[in-house]
Amino acid sequence: MMAVAVVAAACTFTVGSGAIDGSPSPTPTPSERPSPVPTGPGSAAAAMRQLCVPAKSGSKKPAVPGETPDAIAEVEQQVEAVRGFPYTRPVAVDPITQTQMDAKLTASFDDTYPADLYDRRTLAWRTLGVIGPQQDLREALLAFQTGQVIGFYNPETGELVYIGDASLDLTERYVLAHELTHAIDDQRFDLTRIDPLVERCQDERFQAALGAVEGSAQYFATQVITRFPGGDLGGGEQPSLDGIPPFLVAMELWPYTAGQAFMTAMEQRGGAGGIDRALEAFPVSTEQVIHPERFPSDVPTPLDVPDRARELGKGWYDLDVMQVGEEFLHEMLVLRLDDATATAAAAGWDGGIYRAWSDGTHTAVVLATAWDTNEDAQAFAGAAQDWLDAGDTPGVVLEAGSTQVTLVFSDDPAVLETLRQHP
Repeated sequence: MMAVAVVAAACTFTVGSGAIDGSPSPTPTPSERPSPVPTGPGSAAAAMRQLCVPAKSGSKKPAVPGETPDAIAEVEQQVEAVRGFPYTRPVAVDPITQTQMDAKLTASFDDTYPADLYDRRTLAWRTLGVIGPQQDLREALLAFQTGQVIGFYNPETGELVYIGDASLDLTERYVLAHELTHAIDDQRFDLTRIDPLVERCQDERFQAALGAVEGSAQYFATQVITRFPGGDLGGGEQPSLDGIPPFLVAMELWPYTAGQAFMTAMEQRGGAGGIDRALEAFPVSTEQVIHPERFPSDVPTPLDVPDRARELGKGWYDLDVMQVGEEFLHEMLVLRLDDATATAAAAGWDGGIYRAWSDGTHTAVVLATAWDTNEDAQAFAGAAQDWLDAGDTPGVVLEAGSTQVTLVFSDDPAVLETLRQHP
């Protein structure tokens, strides 16, 4: 259900047709122990199970490797040298044009991003204020991918698809080294283990695991270029990001930048074995990726947002439920606050989830967060209030406990007042 895709200047796992499906889950982590919060009828967990629409799987037929071009074989050897172990089987490589790449992505887009889920999430994100009132999440994702993705590795089929030819410039060598790192990591660690997170719509855990996977590819691709320099930089204009919500761009690019920093820290902690261990047991939160010293012991506090549909009035129903991590909150705050303030306010994160409802005309969202200390909670509450004051998003900051802060949002003033009085 997922393919590892390379965008201009970075790479990402893209939830897509025909990549990850049906693989056994990894050994349970501490965050998978029984939750102290409700998970039965009426709970946010139950609503998430009902509302989740996983991406559709594509073909599981393994790609048949052909003759590997000499230039690609050379990069494969370089990846083996920096990675420290060999490929166990040949990688099928398929060079295509940008037009063909865009056609592939467009053809699989509906399966990759189910309209029902992403149309509902669009309403929730507009209400939260992380995308504009006229912006559409699926349209923005399609615009980001077409013209941005320059290659992907499919763990399910073992195929590497990239834009390029037999003559590789420096940029193309980096892209191939990145994708070939995905391939060698997949052969050793089975990257399809990330698939159950997609199937269960565990967005925060998926983003964290993605940081480890992309971080490894970024780290070793950089090692290839450093240890085996050569080739022209290459030309071509960078695709435009005009019109794509900055919040979405930041969330899409985060696994590459933060992931590389995380894996660099893992290497400094334990050499190549440190990187391997992060692929054997993925980080479970973006907090662990942002703060490598918290990996693997600091796991999130589970939170619940009970059903409020009946209190909101006749015709209200569940719209969306999503895990909210440190990275989500940071990118939300940095839309209106300076980066230092946003970083400090999000740094004490210990858990988060939002639940959204709609009556078909209006939308309401309750965002519950947990923090390591009372001081961390106060810092976030203050920054969140400053964020609301700096924009026009209808919302209220509520402090529900010494280490918990709840934010409520609605485009209906009466509903917002109901949420404010009865969080």
